[in-house]
Amino acid sequence: MKKNKISKNWINKQRRDIYVRKSKVEGYRSRAAYKIQEIDNKFKIFKNGHSIIDLGAAPGSWSQFIIKNYKNTKIAAVDLKHIEKLDNVLLMKGDFTDTIFQQKIRSNFNDKTDVIISDMAVNTTGNKNVDSIVTGELCLEAIKFAKEMLKKNGQFISKLFMGSTFNEIIKYSKETFKETNIFKPPASRKDSKENFLISKNLR
Repeated sequence: MKKNKISKNWINKQRRDIYVRKSKVEGYRSRAAYKIQEIDNKFKIFKNGHSIIDLGAAPGSWSQFIIKNYKNTKIAAVDLKHIEKLDNVLLMKGDFTDTIFQQKIRSNFNDKTDVIISDMAVNTTGNKNVDSIVTGELCLEAIKFAKEMLKKNGQFISKLFMGSTFNEIIKYSKETFKETNIFKPPASRKDSKENFLISKNLR
């Protein structure tokens, strides 16, 4: 009964959500497209011709937004889950934290990349502290990968949750990049603890 009630509440919330409705009209795979749009509007992340790695990409709406709005971009979209075909996007299924798989990602680029974006998060357990810690570890792994893979003037975006590892992640970002910002886009639900880390220019 409780599970049915939660499910019904979720459905009602989706119906009321302006971003869900907008994504259906504009053909995006999820409302997350508007988070990356709002981040880009504020921080001017993408340019025509950029090379980009999209981590935790499923169902693909971030890559969709970039391809739709920027010409001649090269994107590798990576996820553990299957991603339906996206024109002009290289889809890669595998575990990003596996060093062998990271090498496979690298092999698709002739040079270092301009931008790495990450919407990676664990499947929620119901324990918000545990979820924030594990998602935080994914964020740290992504920063380490960005250190190796980004150009000196490269940019990095990652989801992270408020929690016990938040300050550690910010500290590590500031040690790695010259500029670090935290932003909660309007498209992020008010009751969500998610924020986005926007880091620029490697030290």
